[in-house]
Amino acid sequence: MGVRRAVALALDEAAGGGGAYTLGPLIHNPQVLSALKEKGIGLLRETDDFGDLTGKTVLIRAHGVNPQTEERLLAAGARLRDATCPRVKDSQMKARSLTRAGYCLFLAGEKDHGEIIGIQGYALGCVVTANREEAEAAAEKRCREDPRAKTALLGQTTLSADEYEAIGDGIRKWFPELKIVNTLCRATEDRQNALKELCTRVDAVIVVGGKTSANTRRLLSIAQSLDKPAWLVENEGEILPEISAYAVVGLCAGASTPDTVIDAVERALRAL
Repeated sequence: MGVRRAVALALDEAAGGGGAYTLGPLIHNPQVLSALKEKGIGLLRETDDFGDLTGKTVLIRAHGVNPQTEERLLAAGARLRDATCPRVKDSQMKARSLTRAGYCLFLAGEKDHGEIIGIQGYALGCVVTANREEAEAAAEKRCREDPRAKTALLGQTTLSADEYEAIGDGIRKWFPELKIVNTLCRATEDRQNALKELCTRVDAVIVVGGKTSANTRRLLSIAQSLDKPAWLVENEGEILPEISAYAVVGLCAGASTPDTVIDAVERALRAL
C-alpha cells in the first residue's frame, strides 16, 4: 500500500507541471524511477546542499526520512508531500515515544536502509542490529553498562517474522523483560508466506523486482534457503535460458514491482 501511494503522489505532482523532486529514490524499482524521471521528477539526496527550493515540491519517499532532514528541506523553502508508508510512519512515532519514555531502543534491520536511517533520527542513540549474533553482542555490551536498562525492539517493516524473532531472542538473553513492538508489515509477511508455500510446488523460482529492494532480496533469500534454484530479475530481458530446464517455475515479485513488469516476465516465461 505504501509503495503504490508514493507512486500515485509522484504522478500527481508530475501531472501538475510544477517543479518537483523526490528525496532519494522514491521506491526501489528502476522502471518506476525511469518513468518518473521522464515525467520531470528530479532527485535529491539527503547529503545534498539543498540550496533554494522555494516553490518546489519534495516528496518524502515510502521509506521515510529523519526529522533533521525534514527541517533542512523546510528551511530551504520546499513544500513537502509525505509519501512515507503509514506503517513506517507508525514505527517512527513509536521510536520517538519509547526513547522519550527512557527505553534503550534496539532497531532490527539493515543499517544502511532508508527506513532504518529515518527511524534513527527519532531515536538518537539507538542500536541497529542485522541478525541474532549482532543483537546478542550489542545487548551484552549494554547490559554491562546498565543491567537495569529498560529495553525495546522495533524492526524494519520488511523483515521476516523468523528474523525478527531471532534478533529478539538474542537481546532477551541479556534483557529478559525486552519489550518487542510488532512493526512488521502484514503484506510483506503474507508475500513471504505465499512464497514458502509456492516453493513446495515448483522446481525453481523467479523473483521480479529491483536489485536494491530489501524486500525483494529477502524473497530471493527465502527461496534459496528452501533449496530452490532462484533468480532475481528486474525485467524479462534478464531471464536466463537455463530456466527452461525446469518443468515448473514459480513467479513472485517484490512490493514495489509494477504489474506491467510482472506481466512481461510471465509472458516471457510462458514463451519458453
